Formats: sequence, C-alpha cells, structure tokens
Amino acid sequence: MTDRVARRLLLLHAHPDDETIQTGGVIAKYLDEGVDVRVLTFTLGEEGEVIGDEWAQLVADGGADQLGGFRILELTRALVALGPPDRQPLRPRFLGGAGHWRDSGMAGAPSARHPRALVQASFDDLVDTLTAEIESFAPQVIVTYDDAGTYGHPDHVLVHQTTVAAVARLSEAVRADLKVYESITERSALVTGLADAADRVPVGWRMPDTAELPSHPDDEITTAIDIGAWYERKVAALAAHATQVTVAESGTEYALSNNILQPIPATEFFIRTVGAPGTHGPGTRETDLFEGVP
Repeated sequence: MTDRVARRLLLLHAHPDDETIQTGGVIAKYLDEGVDVRVLTFTLGEEGEVIGDEWAQLVADGGADQLGGFRILELTRALVALGPPDRQPLRPRFLGGAGHWRDSGMAGAPSARHPRALVQASFDDLVDTLTAEIESFAPQVIVTYDDAGTYGHPDHVLVHQTTVAAVARLSEAVRADLKVYESITERSALVTGLADAADRVPVGWRMPDTAELPSHPDDEITTAIDIGAWYERKVAALAAHATQVTVAESGTEYALSNNILQPIPATEFFIRTVGAPGTHGPGTRETDLFEGVP
C-alpha cells in the first residue's frame, strides 16, 4: 500500500450541504489525490427551510416531514459532483446510521424538543459513537467546526463539542499522529469576495450587513488550501443541494433561503487545533492538511 493510499481524512458535519459549503474543495482535492475520504454527517437536516415551490411541502413544520430523506438524495448527488468522474463516488454516512439523530433546528426552535433531536441526545452516546467511528477509520486528519459552530447553530456547536471530547477520549497511540482542524472563513477573503460581488447581486438577494457573516481574523488562520482546480466541482455540488442553496448565475456566489449573498471562495481556510505545525514550521500557513503527517 502506498503512502498516498494510506492517507485518511474524516470530515464531520451537522447537516447535508455543510460538507460542500465548508469543505467541498478539500473533499474534491483529496479524492483526486487518492486519499481515503469519509464524510460523516450527524443528522439528515430535517428542519431545513426549502427554497422554491417544487419540494416546499416536504418541510417538517406543517408539511410532510419528508425533507430529511430528500436531503440524503441531495447529499448523494453532491458527493458525486465532488468526486473524480472515473471513480466510485463517496456514499453518504451518518453518525449512528441515517435518521438516528434528528436536526434540532435553530436555537430556541420547538424542534429542539423532539425526542430524537441531536441536542436531546446523551452526550456520552454521541461521544461513544463518534469515538468508535474514529477508531475504526483511523484518520490522520479530522475536520470539524469551531466552538461557535460556524454561525451558532446548536447542532454545529454540538458537532464541535463531540469532536473535542471524542479526540480527548482516544488512546495516546491513536492521537500520536492525528491532526484536527476547524473549518472557518478568513475575514479578508470574505471582505474581498463581497466587494467583488457588490455589482452583481441577483434580483431578490441582498448583501449582508456588517459582521452578519461569521469570519476569523487573518492571523488566526493556520492553514489555507487552494481549491481553484476543484472550484467548478464545488459549485456543482452546491447546486445539487437545491432545496437549501441557490447558486448565482455568475457561479461565484450563493445564497441560502434567506437570500443573503455569500461568496464562494477559491481557498478554504482552517485553524489547526490538534497536531504539530506542518513542514514549513510555526508562523507559516500550511497548504496541505497532511503536512507533517508521517
């Protein structure tokens, strides 16, 4: 087995579409490089809002409550779009199995009281289940969210907390060569992207207010991955999540159901929280999640 084949990357996400919005470029990049990539999603995204009329009645609140199943299909299509055309595509994987835990909805929503809501789960059960996944897959690199869950969604926050606890529970032998990253947005990249898009805001969309979109100061970024070669595949994967995401005609911006414009950057940014700096040393940004991995 070659070193390329032996590399394993585990990406942890709360709902279908998060994998593409946050990390679609690195998924495509490392699949092309022969890395064993696993995308593990915690819920089906049952509480999402739906864009457009075609599938609007699938929603949980007052609808058929069939959105989660449909989002499995969207995730399947997105993973196909991210993968190399000459290889078997990734298949969706869900923590505990598909439908085991349910989308909790936004903070304060009645859906958080559903008995299967992720926020109602026993934290020990979540950590036990994720720890078993990590031990079975044995990745050298794990990607999760920051402690704010990117934008404060309770499920995102819980994914972060579960990841931290599971990694802490792993044996010293498993942790020895492990690197853990938080997927985030660089502030200057966000500012530049919004400035570039200011003159092509689609009808019905709006630009975000100051600080409405989450970002981190540039000096906190440890790792920046150029995804330019895989940009079109990320855009196609975003479009596959059509109930949740609208891609602008330009192909360089998208919006969720709130119609707030967000740029699609050509670089994906991370903060390394576990593991030694890459081969370039402290103070220099890594350009590869596997830098320094034996």
